[in-house]
Amino acid sequence: MLKNFLLKRNDIRKYMRNLRNSISKKQQLESSTKLTKLLVNYTSLIKANNIASFLSVDGEIDTNLATYIFLQKRKNIFLPILDPCKPHNLLFIKYELETNLILNKFNIPEPEFNAKNLINLENIDVMLVPLVAFDISGQRLGFGGGFYDRILKYWEKYSFLPIGLAYDFQLTKEIPKKKWDIPLPIIITPSKIWKCY
Repeated sequence: MLKNFLLKRNDIRKYMRNLRNSISKKQQLESSTKLTKLLVNYTSLIKANNIASFLSVDGEIDTNLATYIFLQKRKNIFLPILDPCKPHNLLFIKYELETNLILNKFNIPEPEFNAKNLINLENIDVMLVPLVAFDISGQRLGFGGGFYDRILKYWEKYSFLPIGLAYDFQLTKEIPKKKWDIPLPIIITPSKIWKCY
C-alpha cells in the first residue's frame, strides 16, 4: 500500500503507473489468473448478460482471460470507444473475438464505430472499470481524462454495477478527492473483493 496520502494526485498516478509497468510477465499472468477466478465466480457477473469491459494498456491488470471466458459463457461484451461526436465521452461497442480493432488517438485499441453495435448505459448490467490507484473507501484515480467519471456519475440512475479492477499494490491510503470523483462500490484485486459501501 502506498502510505503517503499527502502525495498529489499526479504523484500517485506516476508512481502507480511506473510500478505497474515494472512487474514481470510471470507476476502479470499470476495476478490476471487470480483476478479472473474471482470475476467469473462473482454473483453479479454470473447473472450479468451485458458486460462493459476494457482492453488492458499501460500495465493495467490483464482482462483478456476474463473476456474470453465471458464470451465462452455467451455473455455480451462491450468495449469503450471515443465518441466521434463528443471527443471527451466514451461509447460502448459490442466486442467479439473476430472484432477488428483500431488504435484511437491515445494509442488504445478499440472496435470501429458502428451504430448498430452500440449499447446504451441503461442496458449494461456490469461495467468493469480500469484505475491507476484506489483507496478502501472506493475512491478511484484514473488516467486523468475524466472519461469514466462522466459515465460513473450515472451508475445508480441507469442501474449498472461498476466494478474497479486493479492489482493489490494499487491500494493507497487516501486519494485526494476532487468534486467530480465518483467512488466505486466494488473493487476486485487478485486477492480480494473490496466492498466499499
